[in-house]
Amino acid sequence: MKIWVDADACPVVIKEILFKAAERTGVQTTLVANQSMRIPVSSFVAFVLVPAGFDVADNEIVKRLDPGDLVITADIPLAAEVIEKGGQALGPRGELYTADTIKSRLSMRDFMDSLRASGVDTGGPPVLNQGDRQAFANQLDKLLSQYGGGSSPRKVSKPPW
Repeated sequence: MKIWVDADACPVVIKEILFKAAERTGVQTTLVANQSMRIPVSSFVAFVLVPAGFDVADNEIVKRLDPGDLVITADIPLAAEVIEKGGQALGPRGELYTADTIKSRLSMRDFMDSLRASGVDTGGPPVLNQGDRQAFANQLDKLLSQYGGGSSPRKVSKPPW
């Protein structure tokens, strides 16, 4: 398993959780973005810079994704593509998107887009709080434990999902 991060909009605190998890478990974690960003010096953390443009980072993640990989994203269409390709998608608030839930999330996203297009102010998502960070960390730990990551780096040839 590898972890791919839709890094342009990923909160810094979530990236920090991912950096610590990569070091702790030895799972390769790659941030993909269309702007440069600082990452720690680590053999388990990498960065891919893509050109600016609509969905360029998303398309790069989908292109590189292998079945069983984990993608960190709040982008619902990207999460749907990840699931369709056999990966798992985890939101920065700890929501694990699944084949069972992604269709309703896509419908809600499309509905909100149509409201915004008609001039309705739908507001944005609430600020990421401590509970959200904890939910993300807990879900990430659960997924890494299922994969075989623990307190010491381990390599597993096939993830269980």
